[in-house]
Amino acid sequence: MSHEHSYTIEEVAQLLKVSKLTIYDLVKKGDLPVFRVGRQMRVDRTDLQLYIQKSKSGATTTSTIPSTNKKVIISGQDLALDLLGKYIEKKQSNKVLRSHEGSFNGVMALYNGESDIASLHLYDGDTGDYNTPYLKKIFVSHSYILINLISRRAGFYVKKGNPLQIQSIDDFKTKSLKLMNREKGSGARTFLDEQLRIHHISPSSIEGYNEEEMSHIDVASAVANGNADIGIGIEKISKLIDVDFIPLVRERYDIVLLKTPENQLLIETVKEILNSPDFQSEVVALGDYDVSQMGQVIYETL
Repeated sequence: MSHEHSYTIEEVAQLLKVSKLTIYDLVKKGDLPVFRVGRQMRVDRTDLQLYIQKSKSGATTTSTIPSTNKKVIISGQDLALDLLGKYIEKKQSNKVLRSHEGSFNGVMALYNGESDIASLHLYDGDTGDYNTPYLKKIFVSHSYILINLISRRAGFYVKKGNPLQIQSIDDFKTKSLKLMNREKGSGARTFLDEQLRIHHISPSSIEGYNEEEMSHIDVASAVANGNADIGIGIEKISKLIDVDFIPLVRERYDIVLLKTPENQLLIETVKEILNSPDFQSEVVALGDYDVSQMGQVIYETL
């Protein structure tokens, strides 16, 4: 079989004058055979001609709107994920379900085949990078793609007016502060734990370290109600709850999908949505989101 006698998915779509999503749907259904050269799928010219002949006889028909009955499960808590789910439903006519797991639990659900898209914002203190160092260790035997969704600021919630003059992680060394923490495995908890580690601060020295809430809103509310002096979370929630916000980092919030033949259509759909000006505009309208990297492939296995 010669590469000169085969086509890429994009070339097939151009020849048939349909979208790439339609071609991926045909591949997924087994109507159009493919072979791989590295990470690229190709269609043999003979197989394409056979498919066209079958279509002429009425044995196979194409659709410009790929549709399956599969449910798509997205894990994570950010509002941008709800919006992504709505767009996927419009594009593929799939029912999208939401799981509000934290970053690590969401990734493990993906690993175990219990979800289709996992969101994560896991900070690595040794590299200063987000997400990739963790996925390289977890998905050792899996092929996957990591795509940026948004960037956003993370930091501390403090009481209105910041009466304790909290400025940085080092304030845990010099001030007696009561913390409201996030649950283990969440991105916010991972960021705090990594900051404590690299600044040589023992968690056992912090009052309230073992007190946990399951969302940014609950943490911010604990600070606003006087049940804690400080909490870890994202900037957007400080606009909803009566607290001040001390920014510490601009975190990268990504989504990861496993690269399987069954997922190829979903991956292409997600890419198309994230690079859509309409989707990006709607996310920006939610407030406090940076979409400058949205849709960028951060890391992809072969």
